[in-house]
Amino acid sequence: MWKRIVGYGALLAAGTLALQWLDYQRLARTHSTDITLFLIAVAFLVLGIVLGVRVFAAPAPAAFDGNPKALEALGLSERELEVLQELAAGHSNKEIAARLHVSPNTVKTHIARVFEKLEAKRRTDAIRRARELGIVP
Repeated sequence: MWKRIVGYGALLAAGTLALQWLDYQRLARTHSTDITLFLIAVAFLVLGIVLGVRVFAAPAPAAFDGNPKALEALGLSERELEVLQELAAGHSNKEIAARLHVSPNTVKTHIARVFEKLEAKRRTDAIRRARELGIVP
């Protein structure tokens, strides 16, 4: 029973496909100019989009150098700079300690020295000052 139903369904699908193909052939012959113009228009549209994206694309941002002159003037060590970057990323003392493989007390000491050198009283002040100086992005 199922084989007969599947067989009839396959025959109907093949017949429908044949009719659609014949209709497509007639359509392609009678409207060949319209189809050609449509394909040319689509090609120019794609070309315009590609060229527009390339021409008007935002330039690549300049590489962040960390303002070496400000670092030298402040006297920040490499470790203090790493701690400051972690602060700017929003990490807690424990997270910073885990990332840098040091104790939380060492992180507190580095943060205190960063606060002194940046003349800041809290984390947000230190981060704001460091961004103003171009030390952290």
